[in-house]
Amino acid sequence: MSSEPTALKPIPDRLVVLTFDDGCESDIENVAPLLTEHGFGATFFVNEAQKPTNGWRAEHYLTWDDVAELHAAGFEIGNHTRNHPDVAGLSKAEFVEELEYIERRCEEHGVPRPTTFCYPGFHWSRGAIEVLAEKGFVFARAGAPPGFAAKLEIKGMGARGPVYDPVVDHPLLVPTTGCSGPDWGFDDLVWAVDQARGGKITVLCFHGVPDLDHPWVHTDPAAFVKYMATLDDAGCTVIAMRDLIRYVNPAEPRPIPSSPSKED
Repeated sequence: MSSEPTALKPIPDRLVVLTFDDGCESDIENVAPLLTEHGFGATFFVNEAQKPTNGWRAEHYLTWDDVAELHAAGFEIGNHTRNHPDVAGLSKAEFVEELEYIERRCEEHGVPRPTTFCYPGFHWSRGAIEVLAEKGFVFARAGAPPGFAAKLEIKGMGARGPVYDPVVDHPLLVPTTGCSGPDWGFDDLVWAVDQARGGKITVLCFHGVPDLDHPWVHTDPAAFVKYMATLDDAGCTVIAMRDLIRYVNPAEPRPIPSSPSKED
């Protein structure tokens, strides 16, 4: 797919990018059928970190046949690395192998090579951005950029973050406006949707619905049903991350912030 759109659509108010991290079993059981019912797009960022040593139980996650089924249903499959590492601590060769492993697995199962990426644990670096650019990734989702007052912490039980401003934000450092978790609820969803106006785009991050291995990013299935109905009732345009290409030209130059320190 080309990263140079021929004609961009105007960004409508209430444009929402819907993403799901880690390839939880609930993606195929609870999430995808509901999204299909509402006619929503979404990106599912998959990895292979389901190992007892990581505290992840394989039975709670998608098989590659499930991933292929999600693709066949029209959803985007994004790259979330093989082992879910802090990519800021990897060498270039190590990061490339993490990415290419997922690419190979996608190819084996008839899934297109991913063009979008999600930084595990929201950790990123300038070097990681350079690798993604060299590999041809078009968009990548992070947490909150340096200096944002309400920084996102992945173990913060859910959080608000900045709205995505395509004029300012680098396409390989797309911020997360809302990360669902036990402390993130209906009022936070309404707030996040309200940010999507004046050319800015709301980006939502969910994990398992439910998430049986990571309670700090768990979303209650009944609450999720309410969230999706709210997006529909509000007239939101709900898309996968790849669909940003219809509205945003990622080839336009934008500055890359300094890499965050471990204290950021």
